[in-house]
Amino acid sequence: MEIGSKIRDIRKRKKITIAQMSEQIGLSKGFISNIENDNTSPSLNTLQAIANFLDVPLPYLLLEKKQHMKVVRKSERVTTTFNGIKIEHLTTQSGLRMMYVELPTGASTGEAIAHEGEESHVVLKGTVLAEQGEDSVIAKEGDSFSWNASVPHFVKNIGEDEAVLLIAVYSEDK
Repeated sequence: MEIGSKIRDIRKRKKITIAQMSEQIGLSKGFISNIENDNTSPSLNTLQAIANFLDVPLPYLLLEKKQHMKVVRKSERVTTTFNGIKIEHLTTQSGLRMMYVELPTGASTGEAIAHEGEESHVVLKGTVLAEQGEDSVIAKEGDSFSWNASVPHFVKNIGEDEAVLLIAVYSEDK
């Protein structure tokens, strides 16, 4: 874990000198330098004091690089199609997937399917029929619905225009 280099990067980005940090926190400049060079492991109390001084949450200092924010630019999205439906894969994080889905008029996900996880949908444009088991709803722009995906379900565009949905799927299977 590279806590020290993260502290140094934050300190430099905020244009704070080691001397200023030393004076405010009450730690020697040498000790702060050793922390920033990952030559010593500070106590949690020391890390909390540093986090408070730098105005960042303590857990942020403890995150590994792979746990930091991920960005997928629009031009970098992976796009797939299924039953004539365009699916743009927005992001994936620890079992959570988000997709931007365009359903042409009359398009559907096909036969009701089931899979592991939970799903949440927001209708950004159009009108869709959503069915899960015995439940059925007509959802319009601005409406949302969610379900346990282990029960067979499907979505169909029943409007006169294209429907667009934002879908989040969470599964512990990742």
